[in-house]
Amino acid sequence: MNLEDFIEGIHDYGLDFSQEKATEIFGSFDKDGNGTISFDEFVVGLRGDLSGVRLDIVKEAFKRADRSGDGVFDIKDFMEVYNVTEHPKYKIGEWDEGRIFEAFLQFYQPDKSKRDGMVTQEDFINYYTGISASIDNDDYFVLIVRNAWAN
Repeated sequence: MNLEDFIEGIHDYGLDFSQEKATEIFGSFDKDGNGTISFDEFVVGLRGDLSGVRLDIVKEAFKRADRSGDGVFDIKDFMEVYNVTEHPKYKIGEWDEGRIFEAFLQFYQPDKSKRDGMVTQEDFINYYTGISASIDNDDYFVLIVRNAWAN
């Protein structure tokens, strides 16, 4: 949603904010600064950052993903941790390894203009913060992350 939609929505729900305050609140939700609030940005804004337990498990998973230990998860790391031959689009010959990695990057770097092929720990944490926002139970979140990065 854009700023205009946001202001209309908060007024529809009976919240009486000034234009300046509404713009400030909107800006706090619009983490990527693109002038819109995605569902994930909204939920994360309401829910907040990862708790200590969740942050620790995400950092642990990033270490597993970053096989080279250089602080970024890139295509070389990806090829070591993900078997592309099991991807359905690879199996039918629609995508090659590079295209599968590009699709993977979309999760961690949603803004195409900022996508550089290197997922930082911050990108990784931001992605899992979005996932975390819809999971109430810490144990379940830990299980999901551990299963995704069990290798």
